[in-house]
Amino acid sequence: MEHPPVVVHPVEDGARRVTVQGEVVGRAYGLADVEEFLRRAGLDPDDVALDDPQLIEWQGGGPDVWS
Repeated sequence: MEHPPVVVHPVEDGARRVTVQGEVVGRAYGLADVEEFLRRAGLDPDDVALDDPQLIEWQGGGPDVWS
């Protein structure tokens, strides 16, 4: 099964690694960081549903899991 273009990996050391199209774009410490990575990838965070499974795969818990 192919992953969606954005993957937010499980929490490790207080942050979650974020990949876009298989490339690591950084470590998110909260939703604002995920939104910034989406913006840098050319997506408008205001137009993106963070719970859209076609766009974002949340591993190790959803958008409310940060510890």
